[in-house]
Amino acid sequence: MSKLTTQQFWQLVTATDLTAAPDIVSENLKAQLANLNDEQLIEFDKLFAIRMRQCFTWELFGAAFVMAGCNDEYGFSEFRCWLISRGESVFNNALANPDSLAQCPCLYYLNEQPYPYIDEYDLIAGFIFEQRNQDELPYFPSGGEQPSGKRFKDKAKYLKASYPQLFAKYWQS
Repeated sequence: MSKLTTQQFWQLVTATDLTAAPDIVSENLKAQLANLNDEQLIEFDKLFAIRMRQCFTWELFGAAFVMAGCNDEYGFSEFRCWLISRGESVFNNALANPDSLAQCPCLYYLNEQPYPYIDEYDLIAGFIFEQRNQDELPYFPSGGEQPSGKRFKDKAKYLKASYPQLFAKYWQS
């Protein structure tokens, strides 16, 4: 594999078992990224950061809030990592219509609660690169000061109207 393509990025980042625990998903990505050379790791990290910026929207933050009560920036970052791990089709559908996440098969549950998060999935390439080179990857921003778009309203009636499928499937009052 020479230069990493977008198709190869999605093959690497997409979880093979969508019901696996987040740590298993991370370990699988780590094992795959270990096979890349430094140039490919840099490209992978850049492509990951681009996807993280693309899904840094209030609409998707609202979807995370409905699905799992996500209400902080750190949680939303881990939600976006989870979203990327679902693959290109789910990712693009969610960008176009966040409520489409209700159709996303196989969500991991933790303590009987939906858990659409993967901790530090976005940092794996950097950890590998740093171990090899004793240096950090070039910095690619993964978001801005605030998510793009209009902030979601967190009252149940607004959430139900904005995310009818997600609300019906996940909302717990």
